[in-house]
This record gives sequence, C-alpha cells and structure tokens, in this order.
Amino acid sequence: MKIVKYLTIIFLSCLVLSCGSNSGQKKNVFTIKTNANKGNISNNETLNLSLENKKSHIIDSVSYSINGKTIGKSTNLSNFKLGKHTIEAIVYFNNEKQTVNSTITILNSEIPKIYKYKIINEYPHDITSYTQGLEFFNNNLYESTGQYKESKLRHVNYKTGEVIKNIDLDDEYFGEGLTILNDKIYQLTWKEGTGFVYDINTFDKLSSFKYGNSKEGWGFCNNDKMLYKSDGSEKIWLLDPKTLIEQEYIQVYTNKGKIIGINEMEWVNGKIYANRYQKDGVAIINPVNGGVIGVIDFSPLKKLVTQHDGLDVLNGIAYNPETKTLFVTGKRWDKLFEVEIIE
Repeated sequence: MKIVKYLTIIFLSCLVLSCGSNSGQKKNVFTIKTNANKGNISNNETLNLSLENKKSHIIDSVSYSINGKTIGKSTNLSNFKLGKHTIEAIVYFNNEKQTVNSTITILNSEIPKIYKYKIINEYPHDITSYTQGLEFFNNNLYESTGQYKESKLRHVNYKTGEVIKNIDLDDEYFGEGLTILNDKIYQLTWKEGTGFVYDINTFDKLSSFKYGNSKEGWGFCNNDKMLYKSDGSEKIWLLDPKTLIEQEYIQVYTNKGKIIGINEMEWVNGKIYANRYQKDGVAIINPVNGGVIGVIDFSPLKKLVTQHDGLDVLNGIAYNPETKTLFVTGKRWDKLFEVEIIE
C-alpha cells in the first residue's frame, strides 16, 4: 500500500508541475496581417502591416521589424534583399508585452532578360577534368576539379591546354569552386566543410578554414573586397577574406520564386554570373539583393564537344579582364569556349 500511495503522490506531483510549467505560457492574442499575396510580395511594392486583435484588447503601442531592422506600418521594399524574411511585432497592451512573428517572401520586380552569346574562339581542354571552378588572374587561367581521388588545383595555359602547375587534393576531398584575391587562391571542397588557401605563385598551402552556417561548398568568386560562396541552395554567403567567417547572405530570386542549385560563380562587371547545377545555362545575379536580372542559355555548346560516356553538364565560368570576354566549359569537356555576351 505504501508503494501505491508513493506512486500516486509522484503522479499527482507530476501533474501539478506539468500544469505549473504551462501556466506561464500564453497563446498569442494578436496576428500580423500583411498585404502580401499568399506570403509573396514584390520588391517594388509597399509592405502594409496591421494587427488582428480578435479580443479587442486596448493596445498601448506596437513596433514592427524585419530581421531585426525597425520598420513602420508602411514600408517600401526596394532596399531590402530578396527572399524569405521574418516580420516581428512587439505589442504592449494591458500592462503586458507580447511578441508575434510572421514571414513574407520578397520577389524581384524585374523579369530576367534573355542574353545570347557569340563564340569567338575554341581552345583545348582536358577531357578528364571534372571542372568545378575556373578563374583568370593576370591573364592566367586557374582551375579546380572535383571527384574523390581525382580532385586537383591547376594553373593552365588556356590557349594550348597545357598544365603549367598541378597539385592533387588528398583522396578524402572533393574539390569545388575557387577564387583568387591578393595573390591567394581560395578553394572549396564539397561535403567536407573545409576550404584551403594557397600561395598563387608556389601553390603552397597556407591555411585551411571551416564553413559556418553553409553546409556545403559549391561556387566561389570575389569583388576584390568580399568572397562570395554558394552552397547548392538559393543562398550566396559573403565571407570576410581575412577571417573567412560568413557574415551574411543573399538569396537568389526571380519574379516567380527562388533559384536553387547555384553552383560555379564568377564576378563580372559588378554582377555575379552563376551556373545552375544540372542546367546548361547561367544566371546573372544582382549581388546587392539577389535578384536574377538575366539568363544565358549555353546548352548548344554541349553538342560541340566530343560526346562520350563521362560527358557531364556545363560548369566553369571565367571572365578575362584582358580580353573582356567570358570563357566557359563543362565537366569532362574537351573544349574551352571564349564567348561574347549579347543582350
């Protein structure tokens, strides 16, 4: 009997404690209302906010914010980045305070322009290279390749295809994008969460770095000040080149929705040119807000290279400031194309 009474006391105590732990939790009595259509709103629109107050509480004050930035009841969205954002309302009423949240997706007001291209030259390219990153520096071409036990970092004579300098990555690394800044080569790996920094002249490994919130390494480029890193999603992360810490990100969106699979990237005249994985095309991205402002269909190029079992998608974009032209290739392509972009 003592055991039964003891268990009964424990059971009742648990109920009391459980009730007590929930007693301080109050349901939200307010809901944020917006003029977004099913949660979507264009960045050329004004966001209008209000509160649904079903119990007609007397509200003393309310403050709104988007991602921590204070906004008013009506806010022009032209200066906001695209993508998903959290709206927060802090409501003071009846000597109480309550915080409620909602989400919106800011879409690009621009419809992407269609760009074409003109082939200027064709150069030989190593048909065994699973190209992941491509970049010019001082009129020299550098390439990062992928696949486990095949990944490399190379300095290539782009006109002849000759490999001038080469190092192999350790077998456990799958090479991805690369970019060059201040005589240093920054190279990503795919799922290993690690990037490498090399001396551009010697290819000596200077250091390595770990990723932050981005889970994978895909494409890399820079604007002479910041590094831009893609991770296979719609996000492009901005890294401080000194600390290699991810400071913020943009989300790639059109007027219809997000664009995922952002892969190899190149900085071209203030814009980001990006391959989309499994798509033989390139998106031209506004690096300030993430809007896709143009697209280039390079799919016909794949038919101009040697057709073989290992042939894969377009991947590899490099802008040469000396020639002011774009160079593109693909995974296990035997050609490197120099092209002129035409709107």
